[in-house]
Amino acid sequence: MSTVQPPAPQPLRWPAEAVWEAVVPLLPGFTVEVLPSIASTNTELMQRARAGSSEPTLLVAEVQTAGRGRLGRAWNNAAGNSLMFSLGLPLAPVEWSGLSLAVGVSIAENLQPVPRPGAARIGLKWPNDLWLDDGRKLGGILVETASLVGAASAPAPGTGRAARYVVVGVGINVRLPSAQGLTTPPGSLQDVDTRLDAPAALLRLVPPLVAMLQSFEAQGFAPLRERFHQRDVLRGREVVLSDGGAGTADGVEADGALRVRTAQGVQAVTGSEISVRPAGQPLPPA
Repeated sequence: MSTVQPPAPQPLRWPAEAVWEAVVPLLPGFTVEVLPSIASTNTELMQRARAGSSEPTLLVAEVQTAGRGRLGRAWNNAAGNSLMFSLGLPLAPVEWSGLSLAVGVSIAENLQPVPRPGAARIGLKWPNDLWLDDGRKLGGILVETASLVGAASAPAPGTGRAARYVVVGVGINVRLPSAQGLTTPPGSLQDVDTRLDAPAALLRLVPPLVAMLQSFEAQGFAPLRERFHQRDVLRGREVVLSDGGAGTADGVEADGALRVRTAQGVQAVTGSEISVRPAGQPLPPA
């Protein structure tokens, strides 16, 4: 007896040329690479930077076999189920603090300028997560930097600030993944806009992200503070810090530090190794 085979999945059609055309006027020498599989886009760009390659590069992976989130957590997925990319470029900002928050603002606003009727709203969870308004995690951001090599490490002309190579890694659920083993239930782009697949989201996100990074370089996080507050999913909620402290989240400072009102007063949380969870949710394992 013959069996009917399901149709083979269509290959993803990435808008590499359209992304390049939109970005290269802002970043001369910019290149776009799309790979069917790689261990980690962030790791690859960081290794290149440490070997002396400082060209602005967008690296997209259909599959990551060793993708990393914050605190080294894994991020793996099948082709088309997630949008996974890393953007690397030299940057010499006035102040580095708040960069992951600025990236989150750019991504949330450009994925969802205005929520569609009946769709979940994209929010931001300090310091580097994209959440839906019902408490499900949509995606995450991982920012890493490396020292530039040779002449590229000289201070930027007119600023006196030495540049570093920054790699901004982004992972977003396009289709709903399994919740097995996750401490936070997952959400997906299908909850936000059913018209968005990974290639369409990439084109929507990357050009304004580059423009935002260049604005951040000149002005820092402070001009984005109120825009972050508009999507802050922790503000006004009881939170528990991974160092054992607890209190009420009260927005962020101009430098991106999380404000937590505790019995001892307002605490500014800045440590990159501090994890924050709304009260009632378990902390991740140490």
